[in-house]
Parts: sequence; C-alpha cells; structure tokens
Amino acid sequence: VRNKLTRRHRMMAAGPAGATRGSMIDNNRSGGMMGPTSSEIGSYKPLNPAVNMETGSERPQELLQVEATEDVKTAALLEAGRPIEPAPSSSTADTQTPSASRQQVEPQRYLALQMAALQEIFFSRLNILLVFVPFGLYVKCAEWNTLWIFVTNFLAIIPLASLLGSATEALSSHTGQLLGGLLNATFGNAVEMIMCVQAVKAGLIHVVQGNLLGSILSNLLLVLGMAICASGLLRKTQSFNAQGAAANMTCQAVASISVCLPTMFRAVSGASVSDVLMISRVCSIFLMAVYGLFLYFQLKTHADLFADEGEDEADEQGLSPTFSTVLLIGSTLVVAMCSEALVDSIEGVSETYGLPKAFIGVILLPIVGNAAEHATAVTCAYKGMMDLALGVAVGSSTQIALFVVPCAVMFGWAFDQPMNLAFRDFDTACQMLSVFLVSQVLQHGNTNWLHGAMLMTTYILIAIITWF
Repeated sequence: VRNKLTRRHRMMAAGPAGATRGSMIDNNRSGGMMGPTSSEIGSYKPLNPAVNMETGSERPQELLQVEATEDVKTAALLEAGRPIEPAPSSSTADTQTPSASRQQVEPQRYLALQMAALQEIFFSRLNILLVFVPFGLYVKCAEWNTLWIFVTNFLAIIPLASLLGSATEALSSHTGQLLGGLLNATFGNAVEMIMCVQAVKAGLIHVVQGNLLGSILSNLLLVLGMAICASGLLRKTQSFNAQGAAANMTCQAVASISVCLPTMFRAVSGASVSDVLMISRVCSIFLMAVYGLFLYFQLKTHADLFADEGEDEADEQGLSPTFSTVLLIGSTLVVAMCSEALVDSIEGVSETYGLPKAFIGVILLPIVGNAAEHATAVTCAYKGMMDLALGVAVGSSTQIALFVVPCAVMFGWAFDQPMNLAFRDFDTACQMLSVFLVSQVLQHGNTNWLHGAMLMTTYILIAIITWF
C-alpha cells in the first residue's frame, strides 16, 4: 500500500494540471502507473496538493488530512480488489433527516392546532351556560316541574346555538362559496329549524308562526337597533354598503308579501282552510326558489355588493373539515334533544303560570337561537364594522323569511299538520311595517344612534302588545 501511494504521489507531482483523481485510479487498476511522455513534460506543471491550482491559494491542512485518510482507505480497497462505494452526500443526509422528523412532527402540530381552535370555541363566556345542558336533560327525564324544564333547556340552547354557528362557519370555510352559502342556509338558523320541526310535530302551529315572526323582528328591530346604537356611542354617523342592504330588504319585502297574501285570502268569503293551505305550500316553493336565486346573486354574480371588512381576516388555522363535521353533528343532536324538551314544556308553562303563547313564540324563543348572533352584530358595529353587523342582522332575517318559513310549511306538509303562511292579522301587520321602517333607515347608506333608538322602541311596543 505504501509503495502504491508513493508512486501515486509521484505521478501527481509530475502529472498534468488537468489530470483527475478518477483517471489516476483507473490507471492504478490497470496494473501500472502511466506517466507522461518526454514530449509532454515541458507543457506540464508540477502539482502541489497543498496549493489550489485554480485560485493559487494555500489549501487548509484539515482538508489535506481528510484527503490523505481517504487515499489510504481507497488504496486499501484497491489492494483487496473490492469496489469503492461512494460516500453519501451531505445534501442527501440533510434532506432525509428533516423529512423523517417532519413526518413525526406534522401529526402533533395538526392536533395542537385543532385543540387550540376547539379551545377558542369552547372557552368563551357564553359557553358557561353549557352546564345547563346535562341539567336540562336530567330534569326532563326526572319529570320535574315544567317551569324547571323550560328554564334549564332555554338556557342550555343559547350556548349550543353558538357552537352550532361556529361549526357551520368553520366547515363552510373549507368549501367553495356556493356550497358554503348552502351550508349557512341549512345550518345557519338550525336552532330555529329544529324548534320549528319539534313544534310542528306537536301541533303548535301558532307557536311556530310566532317563533318565525319573532326571529325576523328581533333581527330587524332589536339586533339592528342595538348595533346602530353601539356604533353611535363612538361615531356621529356610520356608513355602510347601501346596495347590499337594499338587496336584503327587497327580499324581505317579497317574503312579507308572501305572508300577507294568504292572510288576506283567508278573510275572503268562501275561502276554505284547504285552499289556504295549498296556496301556502305553493308560495313556499317559490320562496325557496327565490332564496336560491338570492344566494347565486350574493355569492356569484354580485358578490362585490356584499363584501365586508371581515372577509380578509379569515383564520387559516381553524378547525379542519373532520373536526368541524363532528362538532356540527354533535351540536345538532344535542340541540334537537334540548329543543324537544323545551317545546314539550311550553303548554304546561303557559297554562300553569299564565304566560301567553304569543309572548313565548314572538319574544322568548327567538332569543334562544339568536343570542350569539346578537352579541356578534353589536360587537362588530361597536368596532366600526357596520357592513358585517348588517350581514348578521339583516342577512339572518332574510334567511329566516325566505328559507326557514317555507321549510316549516313543508315540514307541516310532511307531518300532516296545517302549517300555513296565513299568520295572525297582527303578526302580518308587524312584519310589513317593520320591513318598511328598516328600509327607510337603511336607504341612505348611513345611520346614527337615533335610528337605532327608533328600531328598539318599535320592538318594545310589539313585545308589550304580544303580552296581552
């Protein structure tokens, strides 16, 4: 080995500057050291391994020691006739180690993000009321007093509605705009929908009609009025997108007409209950079609009219589709159980304690499903995001008027219950006048605190009348 290394270094000292290490090893394998000819010696320059031939600078001693060690190993392998295996490159080693560690870290990071998103959803002040969920179900199974059943399940549904809304929003953020709009239409007012189904099955038609009307009025008058007043605490006037608000109010007017016409037709002499019922079902089908067109208008053709300040603040690290779906299904099932207990206790509370059913349906039940939306709208308006507040308040009432109300009529058709669009005369008048008032407030594209005070005063007047 020493002899071959000696011959090799001699050749490197006398060899050409362009000679490579691989060519020298090939010569060594062939059994002899092929030196230069006498005619080529004059053109060759001696090769000094301690000097970099390209730059002329001295090479580090550490590098020379490493090369010497590699030369000894190479010569030993050549002497034994074994193949030389190339050493793994540093780039390969660097890429393999992080990828292997990344495969171990990714599941942990994914779970950590999901736990953080769930913690943000559950650890809110409103969710303190979740303690009433098991308590409300227990008093229902134990057949306690109807007032206990009503109050505990009433308080239990409030945080459940917030969880249901958060799960719907998280799931719709992973879908396209149109599918996300359909999800919001289906589950955005799921609490009202579930309570309507339970009440329709129980035959409480007037309670269902009052609940739907109360949800529309609470969003248009109470929530919007509180939001405008909250914004007026810090600002003299508050501007917003008048075109988007006008589109919502036009849909509200169509929904009001669809309720007003069957109510007026019922007063016509010779109109039978079956005729009013069939007219209501046909009108409901057209209302659902109008809401589908409104979704396409809002999400596709004229999406710029409904842009708000909160669209650019979407959280990319929210719940995944799997976790969102699980939370959505779980919340829906629990809401169904609590709402069933709540609806079953309405008759007993009304008869025992003299609480009018109209007041329960128009005033109390809408608070259950809209408490979280109320807080969101007021908070956004206080921060100056009036377009977002209008989208929550007016948009939710439009969804109820064009989608939830006709769906309730369809559920009545399925359960063979006389659910129709012929509301009480007083309810119809309240809806028409409220839509007219809100349209007047929003037509200019700016509001002040006095407008909000007018809306809240109107809602208080309606609440007082429903008590009697």
